[in-house]
Amino acid sequence: MTVRTLSILSALVVAFVAGSMTGVPAREQDRRYFNARTPGDPNVTPFSGAVQAGNTVYLSGTLGLGPNRTRPETTEAEATNVLNNVKAQLESAGLTMDDLVVVQIFASDTADYDAFNRVYRTYFTKEFPARAFLGAGPLLFGARFEVQGTAVRR
Repeated sequence: MTVRTLSILSALVVAFVAGSMTGVPAREQDRRYFNARTPGDPNVTPFSGAVQAGNTVYLSGTLGLGPNRTRPETTEAEATNVLNNVKAQLESAGLTMDDLVVVQIFASDTADYDAFNRVYRTYFTKEFPARAFLGAGPLLFGARFEVQGTAVRR
């Protein structure tokens, strides 16, 4: 074997072992769904609120709108609503905001960055998760923010 062939084989072995150690179960019965939805109900949006695989919980994007999809008057009020939704999803899985490892915030206007951060930082007691704040343009139903995240039980 050449050095190049050995390098490729070594890389494949490392990738296989790393993939085996992710902790994500391979069997369907090892998953838990929160606010679960199925194709059998055509009257709901086609996604579940969160899915737990092993110690990891994957949160679908959530908005911070009020009743009847009304947009709160202030940026801070909408940031509070959306983060309360994230917190509630986590709590339904027995986790807290401090279990988040990565968060993506989609914003209709990046000028809302500072206002969002003032609210966001009050939801954590430990280290902040990794994060992206993305200018997304118009969001569904006129929302200012959509937040998606991944949490791992500490």
